Amino acid sequence: MARPRRPRQDRAVPDAHLLLVTIGLTAGVLSGLFGIGGGVVIVPALVYLAGFDQRLAAGTSLAVLLAPVGLGAVLEYYRNGNVDLRAAVVLAVSLAAGAMLGAVLASEVTGTYLRLAFGLFVLLLGFYLVLGACRQLGWI
Repeated sequence: MARPRRPRQDRAVPDAHLLLVTIGLTAGVLSGLFGIGGGVVIVPALVYLAGFDQRLAAGTSLAVLLAPVGLGAVLEYYRNGNVDLRAAVVLAVSLAAGAMLGAVLASEVTGTYLRLAFGLFVLLLGFYLVLGACRQLGWI
């Protein structure tokens, strides 16, 4: 099995850290706004901006989200009565099981097919969200 490709080495370390800080801040803001971050922001940014391969980006994103998965944002949402703790626990347990299964599946698929599947997923999700919003606005 080939070792995962590491981030591009043509940048000085401070530049690489600045890029990671920028990715983290962007993902944090979008996570607080929309509840997204890992798969939609961090993984593509690590692949296309930092030179990670798809698996390394996914694994790094999961490591980032392990403990601080929006703790500040969750506390603020909870303070305003916008967190269903029972549903969160069920989802967390299910997410852990699904993440393990997904990691096993990802290790069996080449990076290019994994990137293609992710791109198709994001396109379909985006189309569904735009279509729903257009319907609610009465545009279609």
